Amino acid sequence: MSKIVLVFASMSGNTEDIADLITGKLRDKGFEVDLEEMEDYDPENLAEYDGIVLGSYTWGDGDLPYEADDFYEALGDVDLSAKPAAVFGSGDTVYPEFCEAVHIFERKLTECGTNLVTQGLKIEFIPETDEDFEACERFAEEFAAKLKVRA
Repeated sequence: MSKIVLVFASMSGNTEDIADLITGKLRDKGFEVDLEEMEDYDPENLAEYDGIVLGSYTWGDGDLPYEADDFYEALGDVDLSAKPAAVFGSGDTVYPEFCEAVHIFERKLTECGTNLVTQGLKIEFIPETDEDFEACERFAEEFAAKLKVRA
């Protein structure tokens, strides 16, 4: 069985709700998923997994939240060559850089050697519409499909 880690940063609970939806769908697909909070997680541990999913909200005008700073910096020292990865996030379209944390983490994961296997998922605030739930499900299904191809 493939083992996935989903590491997230959430202040208001929006990103955590997305993480829970994605985790549930991946588990339904038969994957073992470890759900971890970014603030307390050592990126060195990512190398132990078959797949990596990161999630973060975007702070202010396109910045990573403070809970993600140490994780982001330490991530640069980790070799994750060819690991399948994907990124999701929550944000507010009132800001010019909507869900910029998704792009920031995608760039960093690419620098670490991962293979981004699905397009980043961006949800405004909390997933509450049918479209939001379908987007979360599709994101998880696309990620799961890429992992099964590799297995």
